[in-house]
Amino acid sequence: MAEAAPLLAVRDLRVTFTTGRGTVRAVDSIGFTVEAGRTLGIVGESGSGKSVTSLAVMGLHRGPVEVGGSVALAGRELTGLPERELAKVRGRRMAMIFQDPLSSLHPYYTVGEQIAEHYRVHFKAGRAAARKRAVDMLGEVGIPEPGRRAGEYPHQFSGGMRQRAMIAMALACEPDLLIADEPTTALDVTVQAQILELIARLQQDRGLGVVMITHDLGVVARVAHEVLVMYGGRAAEQAPADELFADPAHPYTRGLLDSLPRLDTADDVPLPFIPGSPPSLLAPAPGCAFAPRCPVAAAGPDDRRARCSGERPEPAPYGTRGRLAACHFAGSAATSPGGSAPGFPSTAPGVSR
Repeated sequence: MAEAAPLLAVRDLRVTFTTGRGTVRAVDSIGFTVEAGRTLGIVGESGSGKSVTSLAVMGLHRGPVEVGGSVALAGRELTGLPERELAKVRGRRMAMIFQDPLSSLHPYYTVGEQIAEHYRVHFKAGRAAARKRAVDMLGEVGIPEPGRRAGEYPHQFSGGMRQRAMIAMALACEPDLLIADEPTTALDVTVQAQILELIARLQQDRGLGVVMITHDLGVVARVAHEVLVMYGGRAAEQAPADELFADPAHPYTRGLLDSLPRLDTADDVPLPFIPGSPPSLLAPAPGCAFAPRCPVAAAGPDDRRARCSGERPEPAPYGTRGRLAACHFAGSAATSPGGSAPGFPSTAPGVSR
């Protein structure tokens, strides 16, 4: 019996933009899968290609951009699909929560009207049925007095309530896949926790596949089953969440983890940081994009430095459970600073964990 296709399968995804300064390789040969009922966390610094990847999956890129590779939803190829056909899938079978709900919601229409219109587009429902669906969804995501609040405008909602309204709109048509792009940005800690709990509950109730895009490793540790770490438009590491946090294979992943404040560390211990800046995507280096910032490459012998700077590593198996790491010396970063592996520098005195 043939194995069932994953809910989302992305293979060799490439996204390039044509600019006045040259071609930007924003995403370069990314691949991953998402199963129903599971969450993939995509993490990395700003500019690493996280949001560009999500927009490519949704088919939302416009302008001087070229998208290559394969994006398949439940076995159906979406790349190259005519916009009219893709529009039937987008919102109905897969939906997205954007980073800033205030700019995503139209200021001239009530929240209820916008959710109802989204529902009507895909189900050809009447106004009364669509209005009822909007009210029901606002109630499901925890907005009090949903009948009254459906008649209010986005500016009358708090930040957390606007994000709940965006979730209600995204799930109104009962999609199979939900992509959340930094859904807790600019929200206070309590509201962040509420939004994450809401997404987790809805995922459990509906069997959703979720792609959670964030730079917050705390969010990833809380909600993700698998993690894709991106750097310079490429995959640095892919692993089950528990293994990645326990044993990071890539020096960049180790740097991200070590830069997190910890409660079990003395106050006078300086916080490590990753030196340097992310690479230019206009002129990618011939070797590993992280090599100029990597303590493992810098501390190695001449042949190691030459290999890291001159030969680009491809994602290769590391350990078990399908882990991949794009590093010539994967596992050399497994020890925190102060151990046997080279570490990242610390901040100036006075800045503590």
